[in-house]
Amino acid sequence: MRPGVVASLVSVSVLGLLGAAPAPRGPVPAPLPARLADTGGGTQLIIAQAPGTTSTTGTVTWWDLRGGTWTRAGSAPARFGAKGLTEGDSRTQGTDTTPTGLYDLPFGFGVEAAPAGTRISYRAVKESSWWCQDNASSSYNRWTDPLPGDCRASEAEHLSAYGGQYAYGLVVGFNYHRPVRGRGAGIFLHVNGAGATAGCVSVPEDSMRRILQWVAPGQSPHIVIGTSGGATGVSRY
Repeated sequence: MRPGVVASLVSVSVLGLLGAAPAPRGPVPAPLPARLADTGGGTQLIIAQAPGTTSTTGTVTWWDLRGGTWTRAGSAPARFGAKGLTEGDSRTQGTDTTPTGLYDLPFGFGVEAAPAGTRISYRAVKESSWWCQDNASSSYNRWTDPLPGDCRASEAEHLSAYGGQYAYGLVVGFNYHRPVRGRGAGIFLHVNGAGATAGCVSVPEDSMRRILQWVAPGQSPHIVIGTSGGATGVSRY
């Protein structure tokens, strides 16, 4: 990954008190993606936003660029790492933190069949499907099917063991294209589990299905992960 994109998000406050006098009229704020330094150059963007670096919950919104204007296509409540969020370019593996930054979305996957209308490449999770997180393996931060001999099962994620969370998912391109050992492996956008994640971003199952039906690889979709409380990340895949 290379430095060069500010992944923090401009804070947006919406105040509306029942019975209060209307606020003075002013300029309508630009859509959130238009206030980012970089959106990946495509016409689709997912924004995963937490209030601050210690937050474990927030929102995911997804946007289309139409006629030069960003339009929100959907939104959902989101969960983040149990230890909050941290800058992607300095993250350490095993810290239960979600990496901030701007990343592509290499492919979708799931224990369940791809939702009708899914266009992005989608891999079926089988009993033999693993995600290698072994720093000593040549398959570090890669989907493997089956588990290769140089990747220890104790240092890999058996994808079929998480039928709920991995019913549907998208791979986030964090540390994926030029992996740095020890930075982290297996960061996904996936279905909610019981609580905060180990570093991924999660949303309700229906929202994950809708995202998979919406995302279009020909539009160079990206995800930006950040906070509304300040500068938290400068990473790009």
